[in-house]
Amino acid sequence: MTNIEKTELFLKEQLDGCEFYQWHPDKKARELEHAYRTAHAAGEIASREGLDQEGLIIGALLHDVGYCRCTPHNLEEHGRISARIVRPFLERLDLGAERVREICYGIAIHEDGKADFPGEDTPFARSIRDAEDVDRYGAYGIYDTMSRIDFLRLDSGTRKECIVDRLGFIQRALEKKRGTETGRRMITECLLFQQQYYVRLLKQTMCGEGIGS
Repeated sequence: MTNIEKTELFLKEQLDGCEFYQWHPDKKARELEHAYRTAHAAGEIASREGLDQEGLIIGALLHDVGYCRCTPHNLEEHGRISARIVRPFLERLDLGAERVREICYGIAIHEDGKADFPGEDTPFARSIRDAEDVDRYGAYGIYDTMSRIDFLRLDSGTRKECIVDRLGFIQRALEKKRGTETGRRMITECLLFQQQYYVRLLKQTMCGEGIGS
């Protein structure tokens, strides 16, 4: 069994053992799918940039396992919690101490750029977040945003406010520094797709307000 196959099993064990996901199997399925999509993006970034592909895929698969042990009060710490959870597992794989440290550091910083142990902010470490953003800003990201705000239940004015807010978020995300040029290009492509969608959605929303809109 390869290191990546072992990581898949470990990820599923963590999700299966989480009480919250036991009560919410739909969210468990979404989390697993997100991990897989992030891992695919990580593999592509690593391949194009000459990074440690195996290591980056492993980090991408495990970057969010901290949610299994988070509370509503410490969700922003899930990257550091994830790193603490996965380190003993990674140390049992045939990776070597330096690769384990770099994977854990990338996982720890992926949410807010902070770690609770020393590490180097390398292109590899930053690419775990970049791979996640490729998924977050892709086509699924639009669906997720619309579902989260319950868009169809909002009144027209609130819908417009939400769309304008999202367009502002996209613009800020386009200006964010990325770990590699490949990551930047992939994320930019996703964000421009979303930007085009929301511009069109705003226009249609306004047209639904009356003939003079």
